[in-house]
Amino acid sequence: MRDTSVVVENTIQRCRERNIIIPTYEEMANPEKIPQKIKDELKNIGLWDLNSRNLFRISWKNEPIKFGGGFEGVNYVELPSSLTGVRARIIFLIGKYFPTGSHKVGATFGPLVEKLVKGYFDPTSQKALWPSTGNYCRGGAYDSHLLACPSIAVLPEGMSKERFEWLENIGAEVYRTSGSESNVKEVYDKSFEMKREDPEGIVILNQFEEFGNAIWHNVCTSQAIEEVIETEKQKEQSFSGLFLTQGSAGTLGCADYLRKKYPQIKVCAGEALQCPTLLYNGHGAHRIEGIGDKHVPWIFNVKNIDLAAGIDDDLCMRLLRLFNEPVGKEYLESRGIPDQIIDKLDLLGISSLANLVGTIKMDKYYEMDESDIIISVATDSMELYQSRIEELKDDEGEYTEIRAALDFEVSLRNVAIDHMLEMTYWDKKRIHNLKYFTWVEQLDKDVEELDRQWHDESYWEEKYLSFKEWDKLIREFNEKTGLL
Repeated sequence: MRDTSVVVENTIQRCRERNIIIPTYEEMANPEKIPQKIKDELKNIGLWDLNSRNLFRISWKNEPIKFGGGFEGVNYVELPSSLTGVRARIIFLIGKYFPTGSHKVGATFGPLVEKLVKGYFDPTSQKALWPSTGNYCRGGAYDSHLLACPSIAVLPEGMSKERFEWLENIGAEVYRTSGSESNVKEVYDKSFEMKREDPEGIVILNQFEEFGNAIWHNVCTSQAIEEVIETEKQKEQSFSGLFLTQGSAGTLGCADYLRKKYPQIKVCAGEALQCPTLLYNGHGAHRIEGIGDKHVPWIFNVKNIDLAAGIDDDLCMRLLRLFNEPVGKEYLESRGIPDQIIDKLDLLGISSLANLVGTIKMDKYYEMDESDIIISVATDSMELYQSRIEELKDDEGEYTEIRAALDFEVSLRNVAIDHMLEMTYWDKKRIHNLKYFTWVEQLDKDVEELDRQWHDESYWEEKYLSFKEWDKLIREFNEKTGLL
């Protein structure tokens, strides 16, 4: 058993030597509270640079430039009805302007920093292992580098080659497991195997069970959405819908905060139709990179969703070409889509395209109109998926105007409300009960805690409000380094 006080001292010394200052959750949600000294330093640092000051850029409010940016309002884009084909206002928060180009640097911040400031992780002798199907292990490797912690990334071999190249370039140890996006168990198995081989030297930070993942979104993403709503909402309009793919359920953590602020909202959790775990207790493989499945995450407050929706991955791959091939862009222009919108469509990566299809399904299911606003999130952009376009060219041939017209009609105009389930109490209980088989039977979680998640309303509130304790510990830690 490690002496946590000794580990904290090791970590303080490491941060002092490497000039590492850790931001609080409050500062990430409200960058105006960041010390001016740090803002001045950021003027000479690029958005993706491997510089520890970029920890303070783990925020939705980065100025959208590559170098030297400060902080502005939330980065978001509204997609017009001429594109979506529905009447509700659909708004996406944009993840590209985080370091690494994805908000997963936020999801990985909490799990690692909470351990550092309490002495549960020693950066001088341990490695942070990030099991993932993509952006989570990228965010983890990046945060680890900035915090001077060695890192390991474990992800399926079927993920895009850009992901592997990026991880190797940042200096992470990379291990490939069999399968693709939905093969989460194989990632677990490899992670546990490595942990057994080096029990003292490896700390697994599993996004599906680390509450720091959901806490970051409950604090930062929720407040960003609230700011957008209060900025954009017009008279007689309301925030009616929140659509997010389940994934690790981290981003869905923002729903607990938002429902208290906007009790009328409907929350829809999406998943790949080819692997319909929430809908049908099903399994399978799919191509929507970034949303992992075949189980229900431990950190998922299932009681707080109203609807589950299956998203056909074929629609996402069609949109991938329509939005990014020159012929597709020309066709969109011919349909009256504004150029300034067409130029921004590469802000939507594959999972973001799934979110787009999901928002359209949600609009149609609830028969929404111009008085309704639906919010979703673009986790990442197209920067790491260019190889997927080339693969589609090889498989399907060159993109044509006829193909673009067909994809526009199938993937936007004629999205149906099939494979959707409006949740009753017992539907939610069924999904919650699926946690038992993964987390209690296989991973030794406490069944009493599982029951408390369902029956005790204070359980989730206690988890989310713990950020106040973490902020206090972070401030004390920074004071001990003497760097502020």
